[in-house]
Amino acid sequence: MLHPRVALRPEPFGALAYHYDNRRLNFLRSPDLVAVVRTLTDHRNPRACFDANDLDPARWQSFAKALDALAASQFIIPCDDQDARLGGSGCVASQGEQQKVGTECL
Repeated sequence: MLHPRVALRPEPFGALAYHYDNRRLNFLRSPDLVAVVRTLTDHRNPRACFDANDLDPARWQSFAKALDALAASQFIIPCDDQDARLGGSGCVASQGEQQKVGTECL
Protein backbone atom coordinates (compact mmCIF):
# COMPACT_ATOMS: atom_id res chain seq x y z
CA MET A 1 0.00 0.00 0.00
CA LEU A 2 1.05 3.58 -0.45
CA HIS A 3 2.72 4.85 2.73
CA PRO A 4 0.28 7.12 4.58
CA ARG A 5 2.88 9.91 4.62
CA VAL A 6 3.32 9.86 0.83
CA ALA A 7 1.47 12.23 -1.48
CA LEU A 8 1.07 11.72 -5.22
CA ARG A 9 0.75 14.72 -7.51
CA PRO A 10 -0.48 13.88 -11.02
CA GLU A 11 1.76 15.04 -13.85
CA PRO A 12 1.59 14.55 -17.65
CA PHE A 13 4.39 11.95 -17.45
CA GLY A 14 2.84 10.05 -14.49
CA ALA A 15 3.19 11.54 -11.00
CA LEU A 16 5.49 13.05 -8.43
CA ALA A 17 5.59 11.19 -5.14
CA TYR A 18 6.73 13.03 -2.03
CA HIS A 19 7.46 11.28 1.27
CA TYR A 20 6.83 13.69 4.15
CA ASP A 21 8.86 11.67 6.68
CA ASN A 22 12.14 11.19 4.81
CA ARG A 23 11.60 14.20 2.50
CA ARG A 24 12.34 12.18 -0.62
CA LEU A 25 10.88 12.98 -4.00
CA ASN A 26 10.30 10.24 -6.51
CA PHE A 27 9.18 10.44 -10.14
CA LEU A 28 6.66 7.82 -11.24
CA ARG A 29 7.40 8.04 -14.95
CA SER A 30 4.44 6.13 -16.26
CA PRO A 31 0.69 6.62 -15.87
CA ASP A 32 0.48 2.82 -15.73
CA LEU A 33 2.83 2.74 -12.72
CA VAL A 34 0.73 5.39 -11.01
CA ALA A 35 -2.36 3.25 -11.58
CA VAL A 36 -0.58 0.21 -10.11
CA VAL A 37 0.58 2.14 -7.04
CA ARG A 38 -2.90 3.61 -6.48
CA THR A 39 -4.54 0.17 -6.66
CA LEU A 40 -2.06 -1.82 -4.56
CA THR A 41 -4.53 -2.49 -1.78
CA ASP A 42 -7.15 -3.83 -4.20
CA HIS A 43 -5.17 -6.94 -5.13
CA ARG A 44 -3.58 -9.98 -3.51
CA ASN A 45 -0.20 -9.81 -5.23
CA PRO A 46 1.70 -8.03 -8.01
CA ARG A 47 0.46 -10.40 -10.72
CA ALA A 48 -3.16 -9.71 -9.86
CA CYS A 49 -2.45 -5.99 -9.64
CA PHE A 50 -0.67 -5.90 -13.00
CA ASP A 51 -3.33 -8.04 -14.65
CA ALA A 52 -6.17 -5.90 -13.30
CA ASN A 53 -4.45 -2.80 -14.69
CA ASP A 54 -4.19 -4.48 -18.14
CA LEU A 55 -0.39 -4.41 -18.23
CA ASP A 56 1.29 -6.41 -20.95
CA PRO A 57 3.02 -9.37 -19.23
CA ALA A 58 6.22 -8.41 -21.07
CA ARG A 59 6.29 -5.24 -18.91
CA TRP A 60 5.68 -6.96 -15.57
CA GLN A 61 9.37 -7.38 -14.72
CA SER A 62 10.07 -3.66 -15.07
CA PHE A 63 7.03 -2.80 -12.96
CA ALA A 64 8.12 -5.32 -10.32
CA LYS A 65 11.55 -3.65 -10.17
CA ALA A 66 9.85 -0.27 -9.79
CA LEU A 67 7.80 -1.64 -6.88
CA ASP A 68 10.99 -3.01 -5.31
CA ALA A 69 12.59 0.45 -5.54
CA LEU A 70 9.49 2.13 -4.09
CA ALA A 71 9.44 -0.37 -1.21
CA ALA A 72 13.16 0.11 -0.52
CA SER A 73 12.62 3.85 -0.18
CA GLN A 74 9.45 3.31 1.91
CA PHE A 75 7.06 4.90 -0.58
CA ILE A 76 5.02 1.70 -0.46
CA ILE A 77 4.73 -0.54 2.58
CA PRO A 78 3.25 -3.98 3.30
CA CYS A 79 -0.29 -4.15 4.59
CA ASP A 80 -0.35 -5.23 8.22
CA ASP A 81 -1.93 -8.47 9.40
CA GLN A 82 -4.99 -6.69 10.83
CA ASP A 83 -5.73 -5.17 7.41
CA ALA A 84 -5.48 -8.62 5.83
CA ARG A 85 -7.91 -10.05 8.42
CA LEU A 86 -10.38 -7.28 7.58
CA GLY A 87 -10.38 -8.35 3.95
CA GLY A 88 -7.79 -5.94 2.61
CA SER A 89 -4.70 -7.36 0.99
CA GLY A 90 -2.28 -5.40 -1.09
CA CYS A 91 0.04 -5.93 -4.00
CA VAL A 92 2.78 -5.58 -1.42
CA ALA A 93 1.68 -8.53 0.68
CA SER A 94 3.18 -10.22 3.67
CA GLN A 95 3.61 -13.97 3.72
CA GLY A 96 4.48 -15.29 7.14
CA GLU A 97 7.45 -13.41 8.54
CA GLN A 98 8.86 -12.44 5.13
CA GLN A 99 7.58 -9.38 3.29
CA LYS A 100 7.02 -9.91 -0.42
CA VAL A 101 7.06 -7.22 -3.07
CA GLY A 102 7.84 -6.77 -6.73
CA THR A 103 10.16 -9.30 -8.28
CA GLU A 104 9.87 -11.70 -5.31
CA CYS A 105 6.17 -12.19 -6.07
CA LEU A 106 6.36 -12.77 -9.82
